[in-house]
Amino acid sequence: MKTSWESVTVDNSPMGLYLAQPEIAGPVPAIIVVQNQDGVAEFTQEMTRRVAAAGYVGIAPQFYHREGEPKTPERTASIKDSRNDGHVMSDINATVNFLKGCASADTSRLGIVGFCMGGRIAFLGAATTTLFKAAVDFYGGGCYSQWGDRPAPATFAANVSCPIQGHFGELDKNPPPNEMRRLDAELTKLGKAHEFFFYPDTHHGFNRAGGKTYKPEHDTSSWAKSVEFFAKHLSAAPQKVAAVG
Repeated sequence: MKTSWESVTVDNSPMGLYLAQPEIAGPVPAIIVVQNQDGVAEFTQEMTRRVAAAGYVGIAPQFYHREGEPKTPERTASIKDSRNDGHVMSDINATVNFLKGCASADTSRLGIVGFCMGGRIAFLGAATTTLFKAAVDFYGGGCYSQWGDRPAPATFAANVSCPIQGHFGELDKNPPPNEMRRLDAELTKLGKAHEFFFYPDTHHGFNRAGGKTYKPEHDTSSWAKSVEFFAKHLSAAPQKVAAVG
């Protein structure tokens, strides 16, 4: 695959984009990969490469571009207070516009996948835009919480415009499983296509290799489910799932 750092300007601020493109004939569907709280660091870059290994253009925008990528836990904690869904949506739209100029990307077949805070953003994108054909939420906490002055993402559940898949740990505290089961029930009541998976004896960040909560078996199975889900909804033949762990 080919990887590179690209850049676009959003609100007079340069936003970095980590781009991973498969070595197959294009154009192919594209998937926006939404960072966890650490920014577009090694974990998010790895997930973007996994997307490309599955046969898609993967792209991870640096949502922290207004504040700068955090280098310490203290800096990460301070950025949390400035999260804003208006900024998030501007960044998503700028990323999509970049992809429209990318010859390898078919922007009529867009997906989104996010981890931690990125899972919340993936749900937000599915619920407040019609950009995406499929969305995958990995343990996205805060779906019932506001960022800035806009309503919480769960408020827009009735507007979800694409199928959603979710992966959650039974021992997670953010999001707690009962909160995601509440959202699961609400989406079912609304008739929204979705499937949520809950993993026993599993904490937050279970697919982050090297982390204290890493569960290799759940990493492997959840990613395989995600690849199958995107293949189904982005009209692409399933690719061989790259080894994980």
